[in-house]
Amino acid sequence: MEEEKKETPLKAPPHFVLIHGISGGSWCWYKMKSLMYNSGYMVTCIDLKGAGIDPSDPNTILSFDHYNKPLLDFFSSLPLLHHHKVILVGHSAGGLSITQATHKFPNKISVAVYVAATMLKNGFLTEQDVKDGAPDLSEYGDAYDLEFGLGSTQPPTTGTVKKELQRKLLYHMSPPEDYMLASMLLRPGPIYAIQSAQFPEGNEDVEKVPRVYIKTMYDRVIKPEQQDNMIAKWTPSQVYVLESDHSPNFSSPFALFGLLVKIAASIGGT
Repeated sequence: MEEEKKETPLKAPPHFVLIHGISGGSWCWYKMKSLMYNSGYMVTCIDLKGAGIDPSDPNTILSFDHYNKPLLDFFSSLPLLHHHKVILVGHSAGGLSITQATHKFPNKISVAVYVAATMLKNGFLTEQDVKDGAPDLSEYGDAYDLEFGLGSTQPPTTGTVKKELQRKLLYHMSPPEDYMLASMLLRPGPIYAIQSAQFPEGNEDVEKVPRVYIKTMYDRVIKPEQQDNMIAKWTPSQVYVLESDHSPNFSSPFALFGLLVKIAASIGGT
């Protein structure tokens, strides 16, 4: 009797999961998603709570777990398959989101990619963490429009970079049409929730996930020296550099796409 042949599971194409920064949404990745989709990759873009088309009022998002719930729900529903892990990409404050995911779901992620992102192993535990990972726009004066959902005597619940500063700070190297799109779609970001991002110390499972950092040389939000500090404190396996503003998804989409494809190839696209 002829021995029955075992079927080898078909290898899925690399699956990218893209996470936006504060005030953004999945729309931020429209160029990247188009490039990936047209090149045969799987790609998922997620709106976090109170972002993009999520209907939640961002002033009611008061914990980081609540803010990041759509990403955590995605991983909870993702089958644990060795041949189908995702490449998780976070931009700006989205770095905190992907770090939490690596703490909770290390066996479902092949690599975590930080793009001009906050990369802190345990979140905002110390004043130095805040100094390294949070934007300091004080040199531009009163840079934020703030809302106080808990009352005027309590800390602000949301913040948005003022309209007149968005081009200068976020998109100074980006095409004018992308800046215009962003100015129409940015929403108040739940800064109260994001400032509460803290992850357990001593969880070595997070080290199972390789990390790559993509540094943005002309960033006015997460400044290059801040990125260098985070890289030095929690050293990734690889660092790449883009001559970009804070938004390479707009200003350098082909270069960013090329790096993401290179990263996918380096880990076998699992």
